[in-house]
Order: sequence, then C-alpha cells, then structure tokens
Amino acid sequence: MDADIITIGDEILIGQIVDTNSAWIAQKLNAEGINIRQISSISDHPEHIIAALQESGEKSSITLITGGLGPTRDDRTKTALCTYFKTKLIENSEVLEHITQLLTPRGISINSLNREQALVPEKATVLHNTLGTAPGLWFSEKGKIYVFLPGVPFEMKNLIDNEVIPRVRKVFSTPVILHRTILTQGLAESTLAEKIESWEDSLPESLKLAYLPSPQNVRLRLTARGENEEILVQLLEQKIKALNELIAENIFGYDEDTMAGNVGNILYSNGLTLSVAESCTGGNIAHFLTLNPGSSSYFKGGIVAYSNEVKVKLLKVDPHLIAENGAVSQEVAEAMAIGARQAMNTDYSIATTGIAGPDGGTIEKPVGTIWIAIAGPSTLISKRFTFANNRERTIIRSTQTALNLLRLELLKLTIKGKEK
Repeated sequence: MDADIITIGDEILIGQIVDTNSAWIAQKLNAEGINIRQISSISDHPEHIIAALQESGEKSSITLITGGLGPTRDDRTKTALCTYFKTKLIENSEVLEHITQLLTPRGISINSLNREQALVPEKATVLHNTLGTAPGLWFSEKGKIYVFLPGVPFEMKNLIDNEVIPRVRKVFSTPVILHRTILTQGLAESTLAEKIESWEDSLPESLKLAYLPSPQNVRLRLTARGENEEILVQLLEQKIKALNELIAENIFGYDEDTMAGNVGNILYSNGLTLSVAESCTGGNIAHFLTLNPGSSSYFKGGIVAYSNEVKVKLLKVDPHLIAENGAVSQEVAEAMAIGARQAMNTDYSIATTGIAGPDGGTIEKPVGTIWIAIAGPSTLISKRFTFANNRERTIIRSTQTALNLLRLELLKLTIKGKEK
C-alpha cells in the first residue's frame, strides 16, 4: 500500500521554515508497513491543493496533508476541501467548546477567526486535537483515505500517534517492515561495498540493503519485509552477525548510537578518563563528547590550541618541534596528546592538528591533511589522514576518525581483559 505526504504553505516553498514534519510522518507510516510513494510541498492556493489531491488520490491509498488549517486568511485548506469533496462547512459544537476551554484560561477572547476554526467539512470525521485549536480531518472517499492535520509539529505528532495510526490499523492490512541500521567507520562507501559484496549477494529477497554515506560515517540500513515479525527479527540478527564477522573493526554501533556515545560508554565501564587537545577540530571533539548525559564522569576537559603559542604555553609542546616539523606533523600531534594527558591528569587523550582549509596547504601537506594522536598509560599512536578540501566536512571527519582511533585502542584493552 502506498501513501503520499503533502505539506502546505508558502513559507516552506520559499525556505522560511524547514519541513521536518514529512520525515517524521514517513517514519511513522513506514513502521506500519506503508510505502511512501511521494513527499511534496505545495503552495496554499486552493487550486494547487485540489490538483495535489487529485493526483495523489489516483495513485496512492492514503494521502496525509499538514498545514493550512490555522485561523488566519492564508490558511485556505478547508475551502479547497469543500470544493474537492463536494461538501460544505458546518460548525462543530465540540470543536468550538474545546477552543473556548483552551483559550479562555489564557485570557484570549473568542473572535470570529477562532469560531471559524470550529467550521469543518460536513463529510469529514473530526480528529480531536487536544493540544491546539485546529482539529484534524479524516475523509474516506472512493476507497481512498485523506487525512488533514495542523502543521504545528507537536500538535501533528499527537494526532498521528493517538488518532491517525489507530485508524489506519483498522482500515488497512499491511506487511511487517523492520529496519536495522549498522554504523560503520573507517571505510569509504566503495571500499565497504567491495568488502561485503559476497555477504550482500547472499541476502534473501525479504531483506534489502541501502548505503547511507555521510561525513560522519557510512550507515548500512537493512530493511526486512514479510508477514511474520519473529522470523524477520531472527533473519536480521543472523545477517548482522555474519556482517560482524567480516567487518567487526569497522562497526561501531547500531541504529541511534553515536561514536562519541559509544566511546563514552567504554570509558565509563572501564573507569577511564579522557582529555582532548584540539587544533584543527576547534573543540568539536569536546562538543560531541559532552552531548552525552553523564559525560562528566569520564571526560575531564579540553584545550583548543589553535595557535602555536597556546600549544607551547598550555600543552608544553617544545617550540623546536614546531620549528623543525611544522605545527601539522606527527611530532607535534603526539606532543599535544602527551601534554593534554599530563595537564588534565587523564588516562587517555586525543590530539588533532591539521589544515582544514580552504587555504594553507602545500605540496607536502595539502589542504585536508590531518594528524591525530592518542596517548594512554602505555600507548602513543598517531596517524596521518588526508580528507577533502571542504572545511566543515574535514572537521567532522577528523572528529569521528579521532574518536574511532580511541575506540579501537580501548577495545584492545577490553579484549585483553577478557583473555585474562
């Protein structure tokens, strides 16, 4: 079964606001076994709304529309609905009572615009909006379902969860759709695809694989479709286990996991602490780490040593190292890591130094050259990377790569611990 998602509003078309509703609705519908045929945004002109309904009704079983149900004159969805469904607006006493109860305690007098929100198409089933003044509307026409919801995200989400999804389940019989996302780091998309080619070829018809690359990582999304959820869960677990045997070192998490979160979990579970010394990443590693609640138990702090002066004064980097090798070098990266670890008295430290661009590169050290060092109780490692010449992407990739290097070092500890 296919569904269309349509957002209404000139503010979306001109980029004044970003449409986040569609992505959220798509996830909800997909979890119910409904395919998303199309997502589109249209203006609030009645003729555009009618044309979109006409097209969607011909091709999809359910059309879900957000926006255009407010009290102001630019919200003209209900007028278009009356034309399309050949009906008229009537006052709904329950909606009017709800609006009154919602606004009166806030000292807002009910005016003509508020009363107009209680006008609903006669053919529509009203979906009670407990959080706002604009009700949702449900139409059943010639075997097709049309659902109209307010564009305010928290109102829309409440209606989807409590009104729309329960009704959809009663009307439609849909297959089971399950998603698992495997998060990988350290392999380019093409290299990863080549490495897991035989595994991918072995996937049964009920499993589909999608590659989702980003500056942070390459996600592998496995989608299982069928009638028996238990069998699909077992199949997903079996295939993910087989994938782990191929690229265990490159898999750092699943679904909503983050690299920084998983590194933090390893540090916490082993009673270890971390500090950072950042040059080219400008505090981004610290930012990612502190996004996680409870990070103060393992992350002690960081120094953004963007200038050579700070590297020397705060991290105690020997100025001769900088003079002889340059700030972007193995020697300086390692000295920064050692300096951070000593300054903040931590078990481990991460250091980054590089040329994020767009300027500053040379033939020997082109833009995108990054040195990352990890210092630990009995460890000092450093690696050079060459990323793209896009500054923002280089900072993100350097951040994730640095955290991944630490993750791999920490995993060696846990493996040794298990062997003992």
